[in-house]
Amino acid sequence: MTRSAGTAEYCALAQFRFLIRRYINNSEKAARSVGLEPQQYMGLLALRGLPADQEPTIRCLAERLQIQHHSAVELVDRMEKRGLFRRERSKRDRRHVIVHVTAHGEALLSRLVRHRINELRVVAPALTRALHSVLSAASPTRNRRGSSTKRSATPE
Repeated sequence: MTRSAGTAEYCALAQFRFLIRRYINNSEKAARSVGLEPQQYMGLLALRGLPADQEPTIRCLAERLQIQHHSAVELVDRMEKRGLFRRERSKRDRRHVIVHVTAHGEALLSRLVRHRINELRVVAPALTRALHSVLSAASPTRNRRGSSTKRSATPE
């Protein structure tokens, strides 16, 4: 039997989402302040932050950004024209195109990342509390009113 979410769960989830959305909005504003579109900033970050075992292909970029392949191709085209990305054929499989962040792209990204991390240092406690509230409110040991249904191990 599934139970419906209670007020505490809605409030906790809404607060968590608000804090994340505010961080993302601030990231978008920061990107625009250095002349980048938010999608371009996310593209730079996605490629630069790839795990070492992942090849930086357009397919990989599309997956990391959760966009369609053709949208990733268009993004790479725009970023290549701006000197932020550079393409080359894969040495392992000539059918694949590898995408690299250029020195210009690195410089812009570095400026943004420093500011984004500084903001995270400030908002991290609130985000952590909000996430904890979501998980606590959604705990299977709580009833809909938010009170614990689990019995204490020690007698009262």
